Amino acid sequence: MLHADGTRGARGREVPVLDLSVTPVDPAAVLRLPVALCRRHAVLPIALAGGRLLVVMADPGDVVALDDVRALAGAEVQVAQALRADVLAAIDRHCRDDADLDLLTDQVAAQTSAAQAPGGRGAESLFEGDAASESPVVRFVDSMVARAVADRASDVHIDPGEDRTRVRYRIDGVLHDVLELSPSVHASLVSRLKVMADLDIADRRVPQDGRLTVMAGGREVGLRLATLPTVWGEKLVLRVLDESTVRLDLAQLAFGDANRRRYEAAYRRPYGMVLVTGPTGSGKSTTLYATLNAVSRPELNVITVEDPVEYRLPGLNQVQINPRTGMTFARALRSILRSDPDVVLLGEIRDAETATIAVEASLTGHLVLSTLHTNDAPSAVTRLVEMGVEPYLVGSALACVVAQRLARRLCDRCKEPYRAAGEEVWGSGLPWPHLPEGEPVVLHRPVGCAACARTGYRGRLALHEVMAVDEDVERLAVQRAPSGQIGALARERGMVPLLQDGLAKVLDGHTTVGEVLRVAV
Repeated sequence: MLHADGTRGARGREVPVLDLSVTPVDPAAVLRLPVALCRRHAVLPIALAGGRLLVVMADPGDVVALDDVRALAGAEVQVAQALRADVLAAIDRHCRDDADLDLLTDQVAAQTSAAQAPGGRGAESLFEGDAASESPVVRFVDSMVARAVADRASDVHIDPGEDRTRVRYRIDGVLHDVLELSPSVHASLVSRLKVMADLDIADRRVPQDGRLTVMAGGREVGLRLATLPTVWGEKLVLRVLDESTVRLDLAQLAFGDANRRRYEAAYRRPYGMVLVTGPTGSGKSTTLYATLNAVSRPELNVITVEDPVEYRLPGLNQVQINPRTGMTFARALRSILRSDPDVVLLGEIRDAETATIAVEASLTGHLVLSTLHTNDAPSAVTRLVEMGVEPYLVGSALACVVAQRLARRLCDRCKEPYRAAGEEVWGSGLPWPHLPEGEPVVLHRPVGCAACARTGYRGRLALHEVMAVDEDVERLAVQRAPSGQIGALARERGMVPLLQDGLAKVLDGHTTVGEVLRVAV
């Protein structure tokens, strides 16, 4: 409810006053700001619409609070005012923080002990029946996932130990400890998640994989669950599949101008093979999804074969691999080639049979996009040959190979420029691009602030090595040349090595030398 009177904000504008006892609060908006920041500044995000976040504040004139809110909101901020006591009470009602997780942990432990005591029904009874949604273990799972989404975590690790279980979030590629659980809570948590993923809770001796969906911040978030038996119990990893965070625009993937032009020329072709290579977690799937978004048109038949289907995208025919039923990559690929596709996305080339079919498909009028595990772009050529594909087919089919890594991005709010010492640049032996030797160089270092949780980094950016396959590279493929020789020729033709692309992004102020060396060497 909006009062007729108002007050003045930090910039002298009139700010509306709200009655929080009757004002609805959007759970998705609440998750935009850390609870600690909300309590510290007496602020609460209450609505999110059209890229605008409405935040109610006890003191709209607090410039420091407004700066912190704008740094973290990820949206245009609009401000309203309410009494401090009302704002703090609303925070208590609508926000869950570490204290809530600790309280729920205690409640889960108590209820688990009761369930496992003589005469109890066992841990699985904690989430059965009509009251399941209100049980502590169910609310604990919901809170844990909601916090992971709010913290931009890509994975949640639940690691059992001898006497404690660690819960860790992977944020921007680095694992962070979140809380510890007792063994009894771990058992209940594992059972709950396995039930949600439709796995066998009685079988703790073999790895299992599944998928589940939870509500976090007022929206559905998919989770991919993998279990692994260890000496202390089952380790669980939850991959967070939040479709609202997927970047489907190639312009957002940090391609340099030359790399973008080279890559675009390849995927705009009506046929041929485009490969994205790199280790697990290097953003290969995101790049392929963004590429599909760039090439997809209503007049094209686009089919994907994935294991698993991580993001369900409109307008695509997505096929889920299931080896237990005989639906392998090779079998699925053979089937979809009879479905008149124009563009095929193959989640991964894992074996010789799949590689051969994919290469043949790219030579018969189809654009084939896929991934491969190699350290650099030239090695993709030799890897396909080693898998048993005829060299002349590899050279003819390949249009482009992109090697990719993800480095942490410096926080734009707190990164600090500094003049690099000569030894740091010229004495490092690194292939710095386009730098006249001896000239002063300004780099940036991480500092840490509220926006980046004091880490100095917020988000990640991709480093790329884009190799276009021309006639000369094709000739070397036919000759079974080693990857080093192919790479030397590609560099002569203008390919920017992965390390050099990373250093260019260091000079642009996006990341640090340490980050580039961590992922690209």
